[in-house]
This record gives sequence, C-alpha cells and structure tokens, in this order.
Amino acid sequence: METKETEIRDFFETPIEHFSDRSTRWLLQDKENVRGLVEIVANDLVALLDFSRITHLNRSFISDTLREQESDILFSVPFQSDSETDELLIYILIEHQSTVDVTMGFRVLFYMMQIWDSQRQEWQSENVPKSQWRLRPILPIVLYTGTQRWNTPLTLTAIMDIPEVLTRFVPTFDTLFLSVKETAAARLTETDHPLGWLLTVVQKEDADKDSISDALLSALSHLNTLDTEQAQWRRAIIYLLLMVMHRRPVEEHEELITLIDQYSQEMEVEIMAQSMAEVLIEQGETRAKRELLLKLLQFRFETVPESVATRIIAIQDRSRLDSLFEKALTVEDLDEIGL
Repeated sequence: METKETEIRDFFETPIEHFSDRSTRWLLQDKENVRGLVEIVANDLVALLDFSRITHLNRSFISDTLREQESDILFSVPFQSDSETDELLIYILIEHQSTVDVTMGFRVLFYMMQIWDSQRQEWQSENVPKSQWRLRPILPIVLYTGTQRWNTPLTLTAIMDIPEVLTRFVPTFDTLFLSVKETAAARLTETDHPLGWLLTVVQKEDADKDSISDALLSALSHLNTLDTEQAQWRRAIIYLLLMVMHRRPVEEHEELITLIDQYSQEMEVEIMAQSMAEVLIEQGETRAKRELLLKLLQFRFETVPESVATRIIAIQDRSRLDSLFEKALTVEDLDEIGL
C-alpha cells in the first residue's frame, strides 16, 4: 500500500493543481504518445523519424509569469538513417487557458529563437568553430486544450497593421496546431493511436455523465488492445483516473472509477483512486495553510515582498508551514521568520 501511495505522489514533479497542462506534459513524457501527437498533426512526417531514439530535453522556455496559462516540452528525435539531416527538435507548447491569444505566432517564434540561442551558447562555450554551426530544425506544435473557438492565425501579421507590399519582410513559418475540443473525434482516432482515444475523453471532460461514460468506454475498449505490461497502457489508465478525480463531480467518482476498473485487469485501480483522493485532500490542506500564512504576514507587516510570497507558495511540507505560522505570530521583523 505504501508503495502505491508513493507512486501516486510521484506522478507529477509539482502539485496536481493545474490538471490540464501538467497531466498533458506527463502524458507526453512517454515517447509513444509524442509519436501519437505527430501522427495526428503531421502523419506524413512519422515515417521520417526514429521515435525509438527520441530524447526528452529537460528545458523549458516559459517565463514564470506565463506558467499559469501555458507549459512546454522539448524533444530531440533522430531522422531515419537515409535522411539528409541528423535530427529534429519537436517543441510542444501546451496552451490551456480558455481564451484565445492573438500573440501566439509571436510567442512560438520567440520560444524557437530561445532554443536556437541555447544551441549557439553551447557552441560558444565549447569553442566550436562557426563554420561547423548547424542549427537543428524545429517542429513547433501548439496543443490547445481550451474551450473557446480558435480563429486567430498563428502568424506575426496577426498582431501587425501592415500593407501587403511589406509582408515579404515579415518572418513566416508553419506551426502545427491541434485544438483538442474542436477537432473531430474521427480525426483524433484516424490512426487508432492510444493518445487519440485519450483526447476523445478530454473532449467530453465537461460534458454530462452519459457522454463522459460513453467516451471512457470507447477509449478503454481500444486501450485494452495494448500490452498491459507496457508503460503506455499504465500511463493511460492513470491519466483517466486523474481526469475523473480532477474534472468530474465527486458524486460521479465511484461509478466512473468502477467503469475504469473493469478494463484495468490486474491494475489496482480502486487503491490508486483512493491514494489520489488522499493526495488531493492533502494538497487542499497545504494550499489553505499557505494562504493563511500569507494573510497573517500581510496583516502583521502590511506588505509581503513577492520573493517571500513565492517561497511560501513553493512550500509543500505542512509541518514547515505550521512552524512558520507560529513564528509569524511573534516575530517583530519579516526577516526573522527564516525563509
């Protein structure tokens, strides 16, 4: 039991407070799901890439101020041996805010430039001659999980008032775009990849109970064709459990978890769901303690520096928060708290 609970807590590196982006990032840490995404948005490229040797590059190019509305993930994928180039970078920008951002084209280009600049800095630090510099091509993918219809082009001209005669001076590039909620289920599942079936459930995450149940049944029946020993299958089942726990009303949990359990074979779904529920309760209590500590500090010292607030928000240890709260009651200066 303890091992199972530890496993649940380790699913995400950060607290599960923002399901849409963190769960999607977690799904895409499986190289097979990256392949599935490319199959959906650019199936003609799949045969050119060697997904068996894909590498997750542990880099993020999102600023702290934007992390509430988006996240990103970067991979290096070798081309097949008969290709003219060595490898491709796949940059996936996960956009989960519900409103459409007209600056998306600029943001994508900005992140791509940061990726290339990181290559440049690496070459300079290693004293690589400029004659040997070769920027790796980037495949940019925007994965949009919001509900508002996206009708803004992903171009720089979307945020320009520019006459036609000057458009040739504006950088242009293709960006692969997938709006999960708007895309037809038939397209998501066209290649029968497990990721596509998971995304059909995402489409119904806010629908009525019958609709989400039907989507779960369809997805589970196709997922059941996977080898249950594969990490991909296990990750898919866990993802569906997390969705139920985070996105569906509490009164539906038992029924939907039972439905998932019917397809989980040897996987202890009910035990895992119980562990997830306990984690959610603990996270709620931790969040409440952080908010209470911040309110006390604001009451006592009127203003709390952003650096102090950021450190408090990052604390996950509830006993640590309790200790800080006790100190905050008596200290005369904010620096005495010991952050």
